Amino acid sequence: MNTGPKLAAACAAVAVTLIGLAGAVIAGSGDADRPRPVLRWSPGACVTGEYALTACNGGDSEVVALAPDPPGPGDCPVDTDDVLRIDGGRTACVRNFLDPHPGAPGGGGGLLRAGDCITLDARERACAGSGWYGRAVAIVPDATVCPAGTLDTLDADYRVICLGPGGQVLDRGACVAEPATDVIARSAVTRLPCDSPHAWARVLSFEVSHAHCPQATRRYLRADGGYRPVTCLYVLSK
Repeated sequence: MNTGPKLAAACAAVAVTLIGLAGAVIAGSGDADRPRPVLRWSPGACVTGEYALTACNGGDSEVVALAPDPPGPGDCPVDTDDVLRIDGGRTACVRNFLDPHPGAPGGGGGLLRAGDCITLDARERACAGSGWYGRAVAIVPDATVCPAGTLDTLDADYRVICLGPGGQVLDRGACVAEPATDVIARSAVTRLPCDSPHAWARVLSFEVSHAHCPQATRRYLRADGGYRPVTCLYVLSK
């Protein structure tokens, strides 16, 4: 049997493969000598969980926009999960690649928006947690343009947070303990279950003045500077 041509062909095939591998090694070593790209805060850059720039094969979130510090309305996309202060009076609006997305309404982070839960000092907190005062129904420039159904408001820098039902915000039908005075911040009123032995009165309505209270009103509370400053009450016990 003449094996010479077959052996020669096999050796040639091996030689081609080795040359190909050698070429790959040479090309790879050349890439390794190239300088690494400089990481910059820019849209599309990737960020670690410790809020540092990183190559995009290992990041947890992506920069979706750059904005002034502090960002104004509309400066960051609505799905922003976090806003990072960087340099030169700038911030980076970032969004996580994977869940959870704290920038979603009620998530406790990102941009303040309708559906978020707010503390008395106008800070956002996750609705699944505790310690928040009310739930935002709108963020507006002025309380006069809060939507129908707004029960209370909070000032937040240059904006007003319109609050609807939920949390500690008083709503019609809610029961309260007797306050020490008739002039009190609405947020300082203690809300109680109506079957509590300490429930003193039930909320009938919120008005701009006590003259507009329903006929069944027996007492009212005035919250200076409130959205609807007068809370009309039906007294349950004396």
